[in-house]
Amino acid sequence: MPSLPSTLTLQHLTRLSLTTTTTTPTFLHRTTSKAHDALRAMSSVPPHRMFQLRLDPLTGNSEWVVLEEEDEDPQNPTKALLSSTSYLDMLNDSRRNTAFHEAIKKTLTRPCHVLDIGAGTGLLSMMAAKAMDSTHTMENNGGEGMVSACESYLPMFKLMRKVIRANRMEKKIRVFCKRSDELKIGLDLPSRADILVSEILDSELLGEGLIPTLQHAHDELLVANPQTVPYRATIYSQLVECTYLRKLHDLHGSEAHASDCVLLTPSGLETAICVKVQQHAMHCDALSAETKLLSEPFKIFEFDFWKRPDSRGETELQVKATSDGIVHAVVSWWVLQLDCDGAIFYSTAPKWISSPLTEAPDWCDHWKQCVWFIPGMGMPVSRGEQVSLEALHSETSVSYNLRNANKRLEVDPRLYNSEHHLILLPERIAIYGDREWRNAMLKATRSALEGKSSPLCIVADDSVFLTILIACLTSSTSSHVISMFPGLREKGHMYLQAVADANGFSMDRVEVIGRKTCLTLDDTNQRKVDLLVGEPFYHGNEGMLPWQNLRFWKERTKLDSVLSEDALIMPCKGILKACAMSLPDLWKSRNCLSGIEGFDHSVVNETFGACGDLPELKVGPCLPYFIWQCGESKELSEVFTVMEFNFQEHIRACYGKTKSQFDSVLQIGFTKPGVCHGFALWIDWVMDAKNSIVVSTGPDSRYWKQGVKLLSKPVPVGPLGLCDLGESCLVDISASFDSSAGELIIDSTFSSL
Repeated sequence: MPSLPSTLTLQHLTRLSLTTTTTTPTFLHRTTSKAHDALRAMSSVPPHRMFQLRLDPLTGNSEWVVLEEEDEDPQNPTKALLSSTSYLDMLNDSRRNTAFHEAIKKTLTRPCHVLDIGAGTGLLSMMAAKAMDSTHTMENNGGEGMVSACESYLPMFKLMRKVIRANRMEKKIRVFCKRSDELKIGLDLPSRADILVSEILDSELLGEGLIPTLQHAHDELLVANPQTVPYRATIYSQLVECTYLRKLHDLHGSEAHASDCVLLTPSGLETAICVKVQQHAMHCDALSAETKLLSEPFKIFEFDFWKRPDSRGETELQVKATSDGIVHAVVSWWVLQLDCDGAIFYSTAPKWISSPLTEAPDWCDHWKQCVWFIPGMGMPVSRGEQVSLEALHSETSVSYNLRNANKRLEVDPRLYNSEHHLILLPERIAIYGDREWRNAMLKATRSALEGKSSPLCIVADDSVFLTILIACLTSSTSSHVISMFPGLREKGHMYLQAVADANGFSMDRVEVIGRKTCLTLDDTNQRKVDLLVGEPFYHGNEGMLPWQNLRFWKERTKLDSVLSEDALIMPCKGILKACAMSLPDLWKSRNCLSGIEGFDHSVVNETFGACGDLPELKVGPCLPYFIWQCGESKELSEVFTVMEFNFQEHIRACYGKTKSQFDSVLQIGFTKPGVCHGFALWIDWVMDAKNSIVVSTGPDSRYWKQGVKLLSKPVPVGPLGLCDLGESCLVDISASFDSSAGELIIDSTFSSL
């Protein structure tokens, strides 16, 4: 068959958005726009700007980019702001779209005033406009039928206008780039709305500000006894045992089995490193084989959208244990009733929950289940035992406390809010508690320090583990450790002070730099550095693409002037690995949009970073995912090396495996038949010069995200010699790394020979 070219451009910018107009919490719908219709034109609100913080992943430096409301320049650097969000996945959720559409058509039986809060692309607004259009001719300026849509996030608001124009509905929907709590009756809206349609739900249900938004809407924007879509939401929970979930938060328990000298959470400071006290969203279906259910599902809270909700609530239940075990977590999900008759539902329940009310869920990434970790080692229970569960909800979150006849487990916020406590992501907690990882670091560090009686060492990243390990292994009073801690900064210093005595080292031998990005000999008292180390780990950058941890290479280059001639670098190199993958669920969720329930959304594809079914010469971005949580997946090739990064040298451009611009093509054969949707990419860190200690961040290591690059179109493949007609058996890979921009480019060409 003919070759199928596919150019893969792997680039990522992390951005943080703020506005110039308010400091109100971001879960409310924020004003960032001037007038767009006759009523708004009566006010003198000036144009607003949004500032986007653009981060250079290789240096950690950032700059503010100004995004103007009226800026439609296709070359604007903020064009791909939304590519790493879950909007595309959400809009590809056909079960969600159909449920909302059916409920809106069922609810809107007459012309009325409809308000859409958090309108996104305007999909629900267009559904409402079309539903009313079928019953009565709508007039936008004074008629009975009217749709008002507010969206506070400026890039999304601009996109919504494009979508509405593409569907020729700009005269039927009045749009406001405002928070809902800034809409005014008589200024923005001519009257209170009869019907509210809104989808401001996250995996926890409340995290996007559902309660305060509904409260304000009922107080100021809606008629008495309004109709709403959705009608009601109910949160359900279940007690589970799962060792993997325990490892994601119980570092103190994991350290009890460690064989090294490091105590990250010594006795009396068990929560010195901990996860944030909240529910954590994750795909629990991926853990079903290692999860033991210890109770039946039980209802926690119910929220009616058609009436004003309370800011806080609590409930206490007696939950019967259905098996012997240890409760490690409470898994929760919600069920949405979209119509008042109770005929249309949507559920985020895991697949082990079956219900006659909802269809079996498809994999999607925008709504997951939530996990509440039970403190410490968990709560042992016996079959038939009654467990008292207390659930509390605030305006934006749900929390739990458990007790039985023998034990009470509740979270004391004071134990987690001390100034010396470090809040890390669950996966980082699990890495620090992993015996194999710790042994690899111990072995590599001991080897690097061998023969050095009083070394000067620099920890280039945010690794508190390596800082403590080196301080413990270098007992000489003249040895010294300098920790850069570019992300942890002063918090890292206070943490080290708190655990120093328990680990047997003096803070006189440890220095934290924090904000300084480059060192000179003046900073080292004219001493040359003997050892430069990193995991690498940069606090706050955990969600970035794997190769963006090559920031370590950049830092090593900047520190070259203070390194001794025989300085050891650990890790000594990084190896970019890849594997061809079948990822049908992920590919479906990132596929290009065309019509959603009959509404054209093709104009959003480039902005959202759509990958599948792209026009010719268009490529989607590479995005970070936990492969093991991406639904159905299958490796179609052996793992292969794309290129190597030698940290003994200064950072430089790299080309494929051979480092030659003219001879950098790798030819990879497929080992299994299937449909190739793209490639998973990651870095293996070689910690020693003998290549004997390697820390892999690939799909088999569930604590790290991989980079996923989806093809423009899926390609049927098969092993060489066993390919059917129309299948490819080989793929040619060429690669280059731009060290100045941190950009990785991969070209792939499939062939049958």
